[in-house]
Amino acid sequence: MSKAFTLSNMTCAITTVSITSIAGAAGLDRTSQPSAQFSENGTQAYISAFHVTPKISGVEEDGKIIDSVSKDYTVYSYGAKTDVNDTVSVGVYYEQPFGSDVYFEGENTFVDYSDKNNIKSSEAIVRSDNFTGLVNVKLGDNFQVYGGPVLQKLEGSLQVHGNPPKTPKEAKESKLGVLNSYELDIIKNTEYGYMVGAAYSKPEIGLKAAITYRSAIDHDMTYAESMPLVKTPALQPLNLKDSQTAKAGLELPQSVNIDFQTGLNRTTLLTARARWVPWSKFAIVPPLLNENGKFLSKVVKNKVIDQAPVLAYSDDSYQIELGVAKRLSPQLAVSGNIGWDSGAGNPVSPLGPIEGYYSVGVGAKYNITPNWAISGGAKYLMLGDAEGQLSASKTNVGKFEGNNAYVVGLKLSYQAK
Repeated sequence: MSKAFTLSNMTCAITTVSITSIAGAAGLDRTSQPSAQFSENGTQAYISAFHVTPKISGVEEDGKIIDSVSKDYTVYSYGAKTDVNDTVSVGVYYEQPFGSDVYFEGENTFVDYSDKNNIKSSEAIVRSDNFTGLVNVKLGDNFQVYGGPVLQKLEGSLQVHGNPPKTPKEAKESKLGVLNSYELDIIKNTEYGYMVGAAYSKPEIGLKAAITYRSAIDHDMTYAESMPLVKTPALQPLNLKDSQTAKAGLELPQSVNIDFQTGLNRTTLLTARARWVPWSKFAIVPPLLNENGKFLSKVVKNKVIDQAPVLAYSDDSYQIELGVAKRLSPQLAVSGNIGWDSGAGNPVSPLGPIEGYYSVGVGAKYNITPNWAISGGAKYLMLGDAEGQLSASKTNVGKFEGNNAYVVGLKLSYQAK
């Protein structure tokens, strides 16, 4: 077999497409983990970015149009690794694994358009930063294990705006209820987790199989909340708090990734990837919203609920991706893949109203020099139809159908044996 056929030559051809494939996945997922190339030999470094353009709209049950839900966003990552000796390698990586950019547009429940000169839209933002340090140890010629600590920073904010009710009847029939004018700031917090994995490889045939586990990370977040509508005349006698700053837990879920590849011939590589994330155990439960929501549900609606989350999911998510990479020349390789994401349940929150997706992507990698390369990729995601439902009150919102997203990515990489 040609010496030019190595894991590094072939897998670099699909790197950009691989990272863009997870953008827009279930829950708050935006990337997988930084271990895809970690088990290769030599010194490596990279910087990459992908830009996502979601097209998500919906129709409420009363016919109001939700013109747009999500804004464009860009995600960055970078990393480097080197061999300490023939047995041990070390690396450091940065990524933005979880996030949300929600912004409602149109004359609908989630936009206060009562004053045309001061339109207020509901919006939600989640930001995360992960710094991972990994150590890789070879166990013979084919097996290796790796692992290390993860430092994670997390923050977010939410503002809910709708037309203010003018009469008691409008207030009673409002979908948002006391969520109207609700504001939440989740103050940035730093916590720690870990990542571990194992890999088996046979470079002479392009074979590599790896399984990687990333731990859940439990944050002790500070929630600053405001619920002004509980002080309206109708609810004033209940003597509920309208603002509060308090701490509560927020756990970002664990994940398992399985990566596989094998050479089909001297210039072609088959790839497969699977991912599992238990989003069904995830919920953002701000203390004031939870306390007031449970009380009002019991007193006003005569219903007993366990909690009133601002965001929660009902199912675990699964992702599968299959791809083929082809080396066209010593400098140029191309790739393509198809993918499926199960989503995290349906109905879903209006803060992320999709139920998984089907995807198709293409990519290319060009070796500028023997050490430097540039990669590019693009992906189309056909987003799954979903029913919108407010997580706190379980109030149905409407349908989000026929939506899609476009992803483009670039990566600059360095590799030396």
